[in-house]
Amino acid sequence: MGVHCHRLVLHGEAAQWQARHGQPMGDADVDRLYEVFTPLNAAVVPDFADFIPGVLQTIAAIRGRGLKVGSTTGYNRPIMEVVTAIAARAGFVPDSLVCAGDLATGRPTPLMMWRSFANLGICCPWTVVKVDDTEVGIEEGLNAGSWTVGVSVSGNAMGLTLAEWQALSPAAQAERRAAASAKLRDAGAHYVIDSVADLLPVLDALSQRLARGERPVQPWRA
Repeated sequence: MGVHCHRLVLHGEAAQWQARHGQPMGDADVDRLYEVFTPLNAAVVPDFADFIPGVLQTIAAIRGRGLKVGSTTGYNRPIMEVVTAIAARAGFVPDSLVCAGDLATGRPTPLMMWRSFANLGICCPWTVVKVDDTEVGIEEGLNAGSWTVGVSVSGNAMGLTLAEWQALSPAAQAERRAAASAKLRDAGAHYVIDSVADLLPVLDALSQRLARGERPVQPWRA
């Protein structure tokens, strides 16, 4: 999909704009909205930025195995400057960061991942594991030729805070988890886990598959 991330306007939003302004939304309108959105989003990020339980320990274990950690994001640089400062104070700095707007196109094209590969000195995309909580992020990983792992509970696929998740009954959690997992699997995820904190067993399984000479494929083409 050869568009800049911020130029992707959903049908519902376009219809609301048409109803309010009496004409279709144009590129100039999108640019003006984006200029307003970016500082507002950056301003509220500190109120909602926190690490998922267990993730810092998992990242430390991953790096203990000699692996590198790169990040691609749908946020732009001004917003990520706020996010990365918060993350750094907690002890996390990615080995590579590629943001929306850095390249001609964003997700689901693989360009941000390919830039990350170049930054990290990676030649073989099948040695990379793309972990994401969105369907478009899973597609990004598949298009890059990498293994993909969906995160069903702790991210956008679920859309709940930790407190909201914990307040659900076990039956409701199971129902919501199944629905979120199905979305990610339908997008092509090779594995689905609750949280990045659950990633290490998947990495163990993938190490065994790579040792057998296996390569990632898009599941619907397997």
